[in-house]
Amino acid sequence: MLRQFQSQKLLQRLSPQQIQFMQLLQVPTLALEERVKEEIEVNPALEYDEKEPTEADFESTDDDSFDTGTDDDTLEAADEGEPLDLDSYLRQESRDDVDLWEDDGGYSGSTDSPGSHYSVESDFYEQMLSQVGLLGLPAEDTQIAGQLVGTLDEDGYLRRDLVSITDDLAFGQNIYTDVAHVEAVLRKIQQLDPPGIAARDLQECLLLQLQRLPAQAPAVRHSIDILTRYFGDFTAKHYDRIRKALHLDEEDLKEAIQTILKLNPRPGAAFSVLNRAETYLVPDFFIRSENNELHITLNARNAPELRISEGYLEMIKSYERSDSKSRSQKEAISFIRQKLDAAKWFIDAIRQRQQTLLGTMNAIGAFQKVFFLTGDESAIRPMVLRDVAAITGQDVSTVSRVVNSKYVQTEYGTYRLKFFFSEGHQLESGEEVSTRELRKLLREAIDHEDKSAPLSDEKLTQLLNAKGYNLARRTVAKYREQLQIPVARMRKGLS
Repeated sequence: MLRQFQSQKLLQRLSPQQIQFMQLLQVPTLALEERVKEEIEVNPALEYDEKEPTEADFESTDDDSFDTGTDDDTLEAADEGEPLDLDSYLRQESRDDVDLWEDDGGYSGSTDSPGSHYSVESDFYEQMLSQVGLLGLPAEDTQIAGQLVGTLDEDGYLRRDLVSITDDLAFGQNIYTDVAHVEAVLRKIQQLDPPGIAARDLQECLLLQLQRLPAQAPAVRHSIDILTRYFGDFTAKHYDRIRKALHLDEEDLKEAIQTILKLNPRPGAAFSVLNRAETYLVPDFFIRSENNELHITLNARNAPELRISEGYLEMIKSYERSDSKSRSQKEAISFIRQKLDAAKWFIDAIRQRQQTLLGTMNAIGAFQKVFFLTGDESAIRPMVLRDVAAITGQDVSTVSRVVNSKYVQTEYGTYRLKFFFSEGHQLESGEEVSTRELRKLLREAIDHEDKSAPLSDEKLTQLLNAKGYNLARRTVAKYREQLQIPVARMRKGLS
């Protein structure tokens, strides 16, 4: 039986402005530059202010409110200039909308702000396709090669089976062929650089690389035998079983294993390494020490100088001085006021973003002052988002958005803000240390272990407990997994 009833609820709903502010708060410096450019492009009432920013522009204020209206003080603050005719301006605007886009879909004028240029990563797939173009394949084979290259993952592997790729060619490109033909084209792609590209699994990837090495070398021949016939034993590090099966002595086995270990299991990553060499990090904050005090500043790119267009402000005043107000003028003025309101809100949001970023970074700097003064990572105190939120008076989610994808440049290097957050562990003495320090000690212990007899999790636990770190074996195993270090048996090497 259906019945109707009334109820009252208190719900908190975010306004569109609040949602946009949270998005602005989360983006890093370079993304903010692009976001400002986009806003300027869609809102002609907003423009860059060419004046140099002062220190006062970077100081925090207590005013956290957003006024989305266009007040009279703002309108009257505009410089007096030559009066504009509203109707002629609107006619010019309609012509500009048509002429704005020019060759290749780009803007006719540059909207880049000074210093905003940064390198663009070369695309992995474009580089592969450029190599395919040098093979001189028939037109159909070139299309098949393009389909195969487009299916490669970021590590350079072909994870999709050839039957499915053959179906994709038939339905997507009207190329009707068979698996044997597609595999023949794949073999040609596998001869391209880097070695091992377009392999279907790790075993094939390593064998493709070995085939590029001198075949007469004994270590290469033994390596191919190991990967071809005993790949499972190799991945499980059953070296004694391999040595007996292939009748190898200890030295020959060691040379073969070393040859395999020098191969690249992720050939596609070679492109990303080159790309990273061409790019650089843009820090959001700068922090330096002077007389045992920290000085934190915001990257100027995080504080773009914006202003409301004087032309739009003058049109409002011209309209108010006018005696005759047509219907078209009223509609135009309504549109202009909307753009002015949006521009003013965006400027306020950028300023509020600066204050929130600085407030959060100041709290982190105070919490981790010893590290910023000395650069000693062992001095990093346990710190979670709640700690910073308690200092700043912000919500934990706000702190999380600030920390996300942000970097700080110190006298000892550039760090992600997330680097300074870690949980704590209490020692037997009652002192609390960061889990980062525990992971560092664990890595050092594993780095200095005897690889012929690596330390088990139980022995690692005993080692740390002897140093005063009272940890359970499962906790040590968790930290080892966080460091992406395999279990003892998989760390075993040849003596």
